[in-house]
Amino acid sequence: MYAKVVAKSQPMSQNDTSNSSTLDKPTLIHGGNYIKEGKDSARSTCLIFSPKEEDSVGALSKYLKLFAEHKVNLSHIESRSSLRRTNMYEFMVECVPGGDLGTVIEKLREQCSYFSIISRNHKDNMGTVPWFPRRIRDLDKFANQILSYGAELDSDHPGFTDPVYRQRRKYFADLAFNYKYGQSIPRVEYTKEEIETWGVVFRNLTKLYPKYACKEHNHVFPLLIENCGYREDNIPQLEDISNFLKDCTGFTLRPVAGLLSSRDFLAGLAFRVFHCTQYIRHGSKPLYTPEPDICHEVLGHVPLFADPSFAQFCQVVGLASLGSPDEYIEKLATCFWFTVEYGLCQQNGELKAYGAGLLSSFGELEYCLSDKPELRPFEPAKTALQKYPITEYQPVYYVAENFEDAKQKMIKFTESIPRKFGVRYDPYTQSISIIDSKHQIEDLVHNVNQEVQILMDALRKLRQ
Repeated sequence: MYAKVVAKSQPMSQNDTSNSSTLDKPTLIHGGNYIKEGKDSARSTCLIFSPKEEDSVGALSKYLKLFAEHKVNLSHIESRSSLRRTNMYEFMVECVPGGDLGTVIEKLREQCSYFSIISRNHKDNMGTVPWFPRRIRDLDKFANQILSYGAELDSDHPGFTDPVYRQRRKYFADLAFNYKYGQSIPRVEYTKEEIETWGVVFRNLTKLYPKYACKEHNHVFPLLIENCGYREDNIPQLEDISNFLKDCTGFTLRPVAGLLSSRDFLAGLAFRVFHCTQYIRHGSKPLYTPEPDICHEVLGHVPLFADPSFAQFCQVVGLASLGSPDEYIEKLATCFWFTVEYGLCQQNGELKAYGAGLLSSFGELEYCLSDKPELRPFEPAKTALQKYPITEYQPVYYVAENFEDAKQKMIKFTESIPRKFGVRYDPYTQSISIIDSKHQIEDLVHNVNQEVQILMDALRKLRQ
């Protein structure tokens, strides 16, 4: 997914609903590239805190008075059992810009046994950690904070002078913009022209896959034909693909109205969510697109999201991005570019392509395995510093031994990210836990020991 600079729409305060009509459209800015994040106009700040003494849930009202006294509006409030101390409660509030938040923060630090700030405005010292989603439904908060929307195409886009195509693009953007977590992905009735464009891409690429694509891609592709309607004369529906992926690896698709920042896009991967476009490239150039379209997404990305090892690799990158400083977001996005988008791997003594940018490009799929580009071993610390073009074939490709090897190298690399906490995805609640206490680690070790006992019991039974 090609992520670019974005602007953020202003959230509504707890007490102000009169201006809700202004929130119906995203706020946009110009410029940007794959790896940089835009200035957040919302500057939302989340505070997480626990009282010092054992108390009831009603203790929250005591702390809420601080916000009222200092005129700080809240857009979200919740209380829950503390993960850090037994028999204690933990509170999370999301603050809107305005009021004397600094004083509130100082007083909460004094009165609480645990206190943490997660803020989109981390550069201005309002927060200690860049904001990131804690629950899967939090993806709704940034899904429409995008660079471009609908008919807003660059002048060099093949569809720039085509009013019908521009209107069609707006239709797709509107579908994604109105989507919310938990809903079914809207089904689209594609036009005859769109299906013809898809057919050209499908025919050309499927001829190359047996020779150039990695074995994991070629293993899954027949299953997509059988289960999701992958055919030359049919553009598959995202809802069907998402359900298929969920059964395979827990990955799901989420329609997106435009291009996200790298931080937001990578955050989705932490929840095994892939932000996916639903529109198709302009029919005048079926084998070229200046941006990701449904051909790129469902032919390039989707097959490998059904592979457990690859899915885990992507989630490792996503989890590493949560709360990371900006310079490490850039490094992670670059590693993502040279693996998930343009990665090569060794299989049975041969080079194969597994990057979606290659598997969805008729020309570059042949080029990447020729003697023209430079090949280097995938080493995250070095790969993360490599510059790359986004509008032409890559001069350099990085080769992974296999997905497991790439994952272990990424895990080792993420240990260098300066975060004062760990993160863990809970598949039962589809939420992210911030691990920053001894009590949490002890609980996790206990759970791991239980899992090991289950495995040892199964192993004993196999030996009988």
